Amino acid sequence: MQFTEFGKQGGKTLLLLPGTACTWQLNFKNVLDELAGKYRLIAVNYDGFEGDPAVLFTDMLTVTEKIEDYILEKHGGRVDGAYGSSLGGSFVGLLIQRKRVRIGHGFIGSSDLDQGSRLTARLLTMIVGPMLSGACTSEKKREKLRAKLQKKGAIGDGDKSLDFVNAFIDSMRSLNPKTISRQFYSDYITPLEDDIHAEGTTVHVVYALQMGKKYGRRYRRHFRDPDIREFDMKHEVWLYDDNWRRPVLDMIDECMEAGA
Repeated sequence: MQFTEFGKQGGKTLLLLPGTACTWQLNFKNVLDELAGKYRLIAVNYDGFEGDPAVLFTDMLTVTEKIEDYILEKHGGRVDGAYGSSLGGSFVGLLIQRKRVRIGHGFIGSSDLDQGSRLTARLLTMIVGPMLSGACTSEKKREKLRAKLQKKGAIGDGDKSLDFVNAFIDSMRSLNPKTISRQFYSDYITPLEDDIHAEGTTVHVVYALQMGKKYGRRYRRHFRDPDIREFDMKHEVWLYDDNWRRPVLDMIDECMEAGA
């Protein structure tokens, strides 16, 4: 595990948790300067994402415990906020659910929160794992993944979307395919409870409406009285689309300034 701290000295602490098959450097690169100007950032790279392909992702609960241990040791068991992008939102949910550390504001960033049986997870992993890890091996496989992500609404349209997905695919060259498969599989089978809440914690959801209505129902089921902010965008496109970057950053600032 790798924890990197930078940003405003004395500022409120904001934990950054990237999504599937992403490092924090890639996931948040277009918004890091603005966030670092206001907050003390704690950016996380999970097991298997530190540049050594011999190190593999373990599982969601083991990684969650390591994040908790770091917060307990370095920050007295508390951070002001935690933004979990996509899969990172599952980590935010687990951190709040387990109550070992306190998070003032938990941000669920367009997370799908898919969960299911081990059998279903194995079948999906057999499809998704090779599709992700194999995309960097040929232009044909790269284009297939691009088309799949666009069809599912996981990425937007235009040059900036294309630049992001190309960088995402290229970054997987340094990852062990087993890390990608393990991360996807473990996220799918690790349950989030219903009605999650913790004293002193507010859950905020960046709800990308173009993902579909079922995700709104999931957010309301898993979290008690979540603060759901609706944006008529695709999955996490604010991270690279100028049209959405400012509205989401303003929302984060508004919530962080509200206190905890």
